[in-house]
Amino acid sequence: MKSIVKADARSSESASRRTLRYILRGGPTDDGIPSRVRAEIALREAAAERLIGWVQLGIVVFFATLYSIAPKAEGGSGFNFVPIALAAYFLFTVLRLGLSYRMVLPEWYLVTSIVVDIALLCGLIFSFHIQYAQHPAFYLKAPTLMYVFIFISLRALRFDPRFVLTTGAIAIIGWLMLVGYAVVGEMGGMHITRNYVEYLTSNAILIGAELDKTIIILGVTAILSFALYRGRQMLFDSIRDHAAAEDLRRFFAPEVARSITDSDKMPKAGEGKIRNAAILIVDVRSFTSTAETLPPQVVMETLAKYQEAVLPVIQGHNGRIDKFLGDGILATFGAVQRSERYAADALRAAREAVAAVDALNEEFKALGWPGELKVGAAVASGSVTVGVVGAKDRLEFTVIGNPVNLASKLEDANKAQNTRVLTDAETYRVACEQGFDAKDLSTRRNESVAGLNHTLDLVAIA
Repeated sequence: MKSIVKADARSSESASRRTLRYILRGGPTDDGIPSRVRAEIALREAAAERLIGWVQLGIVVFFATLYSIAPKAEGGSGFNFVPIALAAYFLFTVLRLGLSYRMVLPEWYLVTSIVVDIALLCGLIFSFHIQYAQHPAFYLKAPTLMYVFIFISLRALRFDPRFVLTTGAIAIIGWLMLVGYAVVGEMGGMHITRNYVEYLTSNAILIGAELDKTIIILGVTAILSFALYRGRQMLFDSIRDHAAAEDLRRFFAPEVARSITDSDKMPKAGEGKIRNAAILIVDVRSFTSTAETLPPQVVMETLAKYQEAVLPVIQGHNGRIDKFLGDGILATFGAVQRSERYAADALRAAREAVAAVDALNEEFKALGWPGELKVGAAVASGSVTVGVVGAKDRLEFTVIGNPVNLASKLEDANKAQNTRVLTDAETYRVACEQGFDAKDLSTRRNESVAGLNHTLDLVAIA
C-alpha cells in the first residue's frame, strides 16, 4: 500500500514538473520541428516585437497629443510628473523599436522592457498624491490603472504566453506595492474602512476593492495566457504546415501543389481527368556510361547545371515538370492546366532546351565532363489521363496515356534517326495549327520506331 502511495506521489510530482516546464518554456516544445521552421517562427516573433514597439510608440504619441490639447485637471498644485513620464517612455520606446530592427531582442531585454512599462505606469499613478497634495490612498482611485490592461494585451501580439504572464505578474506586484504604501502612509487622516460610500468619498482604503482590482488583473492575465498556450501549438502546426506547403510547391507544379494544399479533401488514387496535352522528354546522350567513369561530385554538379538550364525553358513555355528520370526530364504541356497551344509550346521548349544545353558545354567541361554534353528531346501529343496513382500511404500525381509512351520511344529513336529533337507528324500538324512556325523541317515517312508494331511519319525539329 505504501509503495502505491509513493508511486502516486512520484507521478504527481512528475506531472507538476511537466506542467512547470510547460509554463516556463511558453507552451509546447519545438522538438521535431525542422530548423528552417524554427527559423520561420523566430522571424515571426521578431516581427511581432517590432509591431509591439510601433503600437507602443503610437500609444505614447496619442496620449502625449491628448495631454497637450485637453483641458488640464484642476486642483493639482504640486509637481506634475506626467510630461516627464511621457517623455521618458517615448525615448525608451524609440530606443527599443530601433534595437528591434538591428537585432533579435534577447529575452532579458524584453523582460526589462516590461518592467520599465509597468514601473512608469506605477510611478505615474504614485505621483498623483504629490501633484494633488493628497494622502497616498488618493491614487488608488485613479483610473490610470486601466492602462495596465493595454500593456498586458500588447504582449499577446507576440504569441508567447510567458511575456503576458510576466507583464501580469509585474503589474500585480507593482499595484500591491502601491496599495501597501498607501496603507502604511502617515499623511493625513487615512484609515481602512468597510464602508463603500466612505471609500468613494474620502481617502479611506477599502481592502476588498483593491483585492478586486488585483483579481481582475490576475484574471485577465490568466485568460489571455491560457488562450495563448492553446494557440501556440496551433501556431507551430500552422507554420510547419505552411512551410510544408511551400516545400511541396518545389516538388510539384504550382497547380498540382495548390490542388493538394487547397483541396477540401485529400486526393485519392484512381482520381483523374482526361485532357489533350503534349509530353516532352529530354535525355542526356550516353550519360550512364560516362558517369561511371567520373567522381560522383562531378556527375551531380553536371546534372544540376543541365537541369537548371532546361527547367526555365520548359516553364517559360507553360510546361510543367512531371518527374525527373535520372538524367531524363518528363514535362507536360496542357495536362495540369488546360492550354490551347500545348503542342506548339512543347516543340518550342524542346528546340530551345537543346540549344540551351549546347550553349553551356564550356561550363560542363570546366566541371569535369569529358567531351560535349548532348541532349536529345522528343514530343508526342494526344489524349492523356491526369491524376493520382499509388496506394493509401504513397501517392503520386502523374500523367498516363499513349503520348507518354510514344514520347519515350521517339526520344530513343533520335539515335537511329540521327536527330536531336523528334516528333510525330500528327503532333507537328497540331502544333502548326496552334502557331508553331518552324520551316523547312525534315519529314520522314513510314519510319520504323523501336517498340511500335507499325510505321510512323516523323518530323525532325532539330
